[in-house]
Amino acid sequence: MKNILAFVGLILITVSSYGQSLSSPNSKLELNFELAENGTPTYTLSYKGKEVIAQSKLGLELVNDDKSLLNGFEVKDVSNSSFDDTWSPVWGEQSSIRNHYNELALTLNQPEKDRHIIIRFRLFDEGLGFRYEFPQQDNLVYFVIKEEHTEFAMTGDHTAFWIPGDYDSQEYDYTTSKLSEIKDLFDIALTDNASQEQFSKTGVQTSLMMKTDDDLYINLHEAALKEYSLMNLNLDESTLTFKSWLTPDAIGNKGYLQAPAVSPWRTIMVTDDARDILASNMTLNLNEPNEIEDTSWIKPIKYMGVWWEMITGKSSWNYTDELPSVKLGETDYSKTKPNEKHAANTEHVKEYIDFASKHGFDALLVEGWNEGWEDWFGHSKDYVFDFVTPYPDFDVKEIQEYAASKDIEMMMHHETSGAIRNYERHLDTAYQFMNKYGYTSVKSGYVGDIIPRGEHHYGQWAINHYLYAVKKAADYKIMVNAHEAVRPTGLRRTYPNLIGNESARGTEFQAFGGSKPNHVTILPFTRLIGGPMDYTPGIFEMDISKLNPDNNSHVNSTIANQLALYVTMYSPLQMAADLPENYKRYMDAFQFIKDVALDWDESHYLEAEPGEYITVARKAKDSSSWFVGNVNGTTPRKTKLDLDFLEKGKTYQATIYADAKDAHYKTNPQAYKISTKKVTSNSALKLKSAAGGGFAISIIEK
Repeated sequence: MKNILAFVGLILITVSSYGQSLSSPNSKLELNFELAENGTPTYTLSYKGKEVIAQSKLGLELVNDDKSLLNGFEVKDVSNSSFDDTWSPVWGEQSSIRNHYNELALTLNQPEKDRHIIIRFRLFDEGLGFRYEFPQQDNLVYFVIKEEHTEFAMTGDHTAFWIPGDYDSQEYDYTTSKLSEIKDLFDIALTDNASQEQFSKTGVQTSLMMKTDDDLYINLHEAALKEYSLMNLNLDESTLTFKSWLTPDAIGNKGYLQAPAVSPWRTIMVTDDARDILASNMTLNLNEPNEIEDTSWIKPIKYMGVWWEMITGKSSWNYTDELPSVKLGETDYSKTKPNEKHAANTEHVKEYIDFASKHGFDALLVEGWNEGWEDWFGHSKDYVFDFVTPYPDFDVKEIQEYAASKDIEMMMHHETSGAIRNYERHLDTAYQFMNKYGYTSVKSGYVGDIIPRGEHHYGQWAINHYLYAVKKAADYKIMVNAHEAVRPTGLRRTYPNLIGNESARGTEFQAFGGSKPNHVTILPFTRLIGGPMDYTPGIFEMDISKLNPDNNSHVNSTIANQLALYVTMYSPLQMAADLPENYKRYMDAFQFIKDVALDWDESHYLEAEPGEYITVARKAKDSSSWFVGNVNGTTPRKTKLDLDFLEKGKTYQATIYADAKDAHYKTNPQAYKISTKKVTSNSALKLKSAAGGGFAISIIEK
């Protein structure tokens, strides 16, 4: 579809109070902008005639600026336009994406300072995006943000699915409560992490999912976060108004801008059908088009790894236990005794390569291969890794050749220990090393407090680094999977080599005490709004003590639920995270992991309720095959699954991986049953999901 510019209007206005409205293409959403008598910009948002965002203020407070960008504005220019286009992602949940919105851009002049800003609104059928723009001008050139004062005024005491507001971590379980209960539950919602700092007992993070008493779904987030600080939200309990709260730097400032510049988009999704939130491409559409000309090297990856045995404590990242500390370039590991628990050794890695190759995987991740793990964490250590020096028992060249002979690519691991400055020193050398030894993708990690000291994971300085690493990787044709970095905000449209992120409580926490069984029914409504997550599913042995007698953790999921995650937790980067020996015990269930696709032509969200259940059907890219996944919360439920998404007139064979009758995430997680059935578009399947369970279905044309 061609770009369509429906109309553009320019109005010159110099009054201090002014109102303007904008409707979505389907007319269900309406934005109203008003400049208050003191020149403060405000807005409201309605859905089907019902106000969902009450009058909310806009503006920014600046450092050492007595006026700031808060009030005293006049409307100078108004521009209206419409846009309708279709584009194709390099990879994604569908092969084409429609970008359709109506736009209102208001140029606001501040006569007292002789300067101006633009507030740009884009209204889609599923929601609103707006941002601040700072054109080049004489009296607003370099400026420092003290705080952004964007408001989101709620119209009721909604039910929210939230995690604590934090400058450094999103690795929390979700709490479900009324807005008015956040403060009372805040301390209960906190769990320990390697690096964290909260700012308020009423602070929460985006993407924030809410449900009103009259069954409207509201989602608050941001898009295209770059050269700016991440936005948390702080609730004013007296008015139930969320106020933006940016992440500060080491001296408390929240952003350094040079005009021309723009803020990230602030997004509000509103619908009466939860499936619309999951299906929305608004976050992607608010990002700029792909900047990488040749994308032939960017491809989805199904991988295994020498990782889960380390997370559970069965084995170790460390080569030796004899060293209280190490100094790169000075410590001689050949003079130390190996601890015999180091998993990243040549022979053990070959065993993983053999299994991955036999079962058709693309790649293998190895962690703990490089020198420095003995004292990598908790010491605020700058020069912690060099990303190129292997331990004595890891032969880089031999593994490269062996993996290539088995048609397996190796996935690099770069743990920075939060020492961002050190990583940037070594980045070119590390990427060159990857090119030399055939590593096409990297899992980078940012565990621990950020160095330079006092900076945060979600401050402007670190956010600039994450994007720098992705851009630099593109120069070397390397794909990036960043863990403990900032949550995604749709930048993968612009930089599609950003193939994955963690930035939430992933499967590893199932080995650290467990996650709530409904966790995976919330993540697609929250964390995944901004982009795919490397959730690392596929755990078949739920009793962690079977791997490590000293670890009594339990994976709160059934095997059928673990299979379904490959469909419901969308990612072009999917790991079979468990140990090969556990897969060998359940090879019939493992077949679904082998079969399931990574890239999709179509995605259909069949049923969804945050915190309760999600059922998704996806059509594999350039294929007639379909895959269905259902994840369920704590209440067992029945599903009548209509297969009307299948092509009419064709017959398929459905292989159904379901919870057994007595399955339960805690008491009987490995109980499943597999059945087959011929189906058509007229078929319907009646299925049951256990507590913490679900089902997965492969549907192959006969």
